[in-house]
Amino acid sequence: MSERGGPPCAPLDVARKSAGATTLAVVRHGETVGNSSIRYYGRTDLELSDLGRRQMAAARAWLMRHFADAPLAPVFASPLRRASAGARIIAGPAASIVELEEFVEVDFGRFEGLTADEIGARYPEDFARWNRDRLDPRFTYPGGERRADFALRVARGVKVMLEVMAARPADPAAGPALLVAHRGVIRVVTRELAGVEPVIELGSIQLLGRAAPGAQWRAEHLDVIDHLAGVA
Repeated sequence: MSERGGPPCAPLDVARKSAGATTLAVVRHGETVGNSSIRYYGRTDLELSDLGRRQMAAARAWLMRHFADAPLAPVFASPLRRASAGARIIAGPAASIVELEEFVEVDFGRFEGLTADEIGARYPEDFARWNRDRLDPRFTYPGGERRADFALRVARGVKVMLEVMAARPADPAAGPALLVAHRGVIRVVTRELAGVEPVIELGSIQLLGRAAPGAQWRAEHLDVIDHLAGVA
């Protein structure tokens, strides 16, 4: 299945925004010139590839259909180019994008830019420890960032993002807020808000919603990738 965490995606009744409901669309950036699908890129600031731009255009088309062409706002992104450019493609050239440093991907240290096979060949002991403990908050990438510190950083970004969303005047015609970021960042965001950890493939969409300001967030749709079928 291409999506998890809810029934098939029917177009949203945008009028429910008037009751104070909030939706956040979270999109992982598309493929990059450095082949992010197979290489671990954290702080390296890569451009989207042509494929990645098509993936972002496909994500925009899906969101426009799902939200009846309602404008996406506010729009947030990691300042790294693969995310900020993705946000621009999805939200449109006139959108104002809030770039949050807290949403930069984890620092992979010596693993940066390598494939899993290359990491295993160059750093076999570190690779074994990583495979055993990679989601342990105490794990630190060799020469890079500790997972617990990364999670705290992203959580600070979530707080800022929610404050910006709360300060925005209610608009019944508005679509969802949008965040375009990286897999590690999205994993923390979805866990912080809704207690879920989706797979998060390149170009995938997660929809989180809450019934009213201050209410609990919940996952409405996870790992939506139908829009990527045929994108090459």
